[in-house]
Amino acid sequence: MSSVLTRTTPRRTKSQLRQQDLLAAARRVFSAHGYQRATMAMIAQEAGVSEATVFTYFPGKRELCIQVVKDWYDEITREVEDAVPRLQGTHARLAHVIRAHLVTLLADGSGMCALVLSEGRAAAPAEPELARVLTDCKRRYTAPLMRCLAEAQAAGEIRQDMPLGLLRDLIYGAMEHVLWDAITKARRPAIDTTAEQLTTLIWSALMPPDADKAQLQRFRDEVAAALRRAHTSC
Repeated sequence: MSSVLTRTTPRRTKSQLRQQDLLAAARRVFSAHGYQRATMAMIAQEAGVSEATVFTYFPGKRELCIQVVKDWYDEITREVEDAVPRLQGTHARLAHVIRAHLVTLLADGSGMCALVLSEGRAAAPAEPELARVLTDCKRRYTAPLMRCLAEAQAAGEIRQDMPLGLLRDLIYGAMEHVLWDAITKARRPAIDTTAEQLTTLIWSALMPPDADKAQLQRFRDEVAAALRRAHTSC
């Protein structure tokens, strides 16, 4: 009789489950109140445990917030890392990243959106470790699109006279303005429409100077080559 080996998911210990519960509670508290106003007491109350229990797992609010931010960025970055390489063409990849970014930060995680945007600006002087973590997470999150743009630049598909860092700031800076406007006015825009508008606007800015002339020249070259082949076959 043959035996069948089955793969089982390792069971998490009670300590691991408690830590995950605390992180989930902390995410809700930080999303609702931001970093500065959130307290360990609030997180303990949200998790239904004593404040001492929270300190058993995390040394302080900074360390807890850092782990929350890391976990959240891991989740949203994996989606981009998986999806972008599978798409064909720079325009399709750009469109996916823009829409996914708006969906993630407006529809699914507006509280975390407010947290990372506000702390990204305010944390550096007072919380350098938190600021460093945010910078590292954002760098990984934007890396799939940056690799795509680097390849497109090398192929001459998009403009080559601008550094990649400036193109990154153009794309994510434009989206950040949309996000801040939505947060401050507490009014979410139509995500699909906004994503299409941003994609059209940014794509036009990425096009090489005289792109229409270059496209026309390529068309002329292709026609000339086709005529030569036709003439040769005759």
